[in-house]
Amino acid sequence: MLLFESLSAGAMAVLVGFAMVMAVVGVYVMVVWPLTFWDLANSGMEKYGAWANTVVWSVFTGGSLAGYWCFSGAAFKAKSSGKRTNATVRPGRSPRT
Repeated sequence: MLLFESLSAGAMAVLVGFAMVMAVVGVYVMVVWPLTFWDLANSGMEKYGAWANTVVWSVFTGGSLAGYWCFSGAAFKAKSSGKRTNATVRPGRSPRT
């Protein structure tokens, strides 16, 4: 179950990234393109196409590891930084008052 939840967190990370890219593309299509007629045909983005697969798998792996960290409880284990000190009591006063 922990593995399934971790992989689901990785898939959600990819979906959130995809939604952000779609939002940017949507704003571009609704605002920039109608005003400038600039369709990005000559922008040279083809040379970055090989990196797309690597980026998607990296986001999935990072999301899965973050999901494992959260769902396993490791994120919520508090490490004590030494001995706790009690609140100081002012001289002349009883701590029960």
